[in-house]
Amino acid sequence: MRAGAARRAGAAALQGSGVASPERDADLLLAHVLGVSLGRLPLVDDLTDGEQEQYDALLARRAAREPLQHLTGAAAFRHVELAVGPGVFVPRPETELLAGWAIEHALALTAPVVVDLCTGSGAIAKAVADEVPGADVHAVELDEGALAWAERNLAGTGVDLRHGDLATAFDDLLGTVDVVVCNPPYIPLEAWESVAAEARDHDPHLALFSGQDGLDAIRVLEQRAALLLRPGGVVGAEHADVQGESAPAVFAASGRWADVADHRDLAGRARYLTARLAR
Repeated sequence: MRAGAARRAGAAALQGSGVASPERDADLLLAHVLGVSLGRLPLVDDLTDGEQEQYDALLARRAAREPLQHLTGAAAFRHVELAVGPGVFVPRPETELLAGWAIEHALALTAPVVVDLCTGSGAIAKAVADEVPGADVHAVELDEGALAWAERNLAGTGVDLRHGDLATAFDDLLGTVDVVVCNPPYIPLEAWESVAAEARDHDPHLALFSGQDGLDAIRVLEQRAALLLRPGGVVGAEHADVQGESAPAVFAASGRWADVADHRDLAGRARYLTARLAR
């Protein structure tokens, strides 16, 4: 089949299955099969029978709402690439804003100590290590399946990766950390049906759901960050777009924090909170 016709047919099949970005996903899958960049796809003329068969198989899996990144085995995050697959939360583009906030604060310091709680694939920790070479970066993950992916992604980066719970992690760093960053679970259990099939059926539930109101992990983070940070240190955490008031309120209510603020993503939705430990 001609490559252009295959791309159009693939996009149509994904659109019919409710995939949010059918044209781009079809192109990315074809580029993956051919081992070329997206920019070189228009230069491809015909597909071999083997390439067409492989492409059709991947399209069928994507149409069944298997995450695109599971099919390609990789996810881009800021300036780094991450290996991802079953058993780990696939990093989202909006989380790059939170990582950028952490990087900006770390760059303003000499030899900053940065802790990434609930690291998952290691995305934020790897981005910080990549963009702030002088940083002392630490990361923790509770889920053993996700930890295996983080070990793979953080190998050779110098990041101190540990297996543990955000509620008790890094006792050896208490009072010494400059930046705490966290993308915790934040979906209310009652919102199960509203979660996209790609996340609900393939991401670890430990990375998604956090109590009846979705704020259980945020409450634990508030307490742990207060112990980990030095006075004046900062914390940033992602949350659901409907938690733009309730998530920052967890920090404001404790009386331990100054400069509590919420920030929007590029689509204008409430996305992450930040706060500074009062001196």
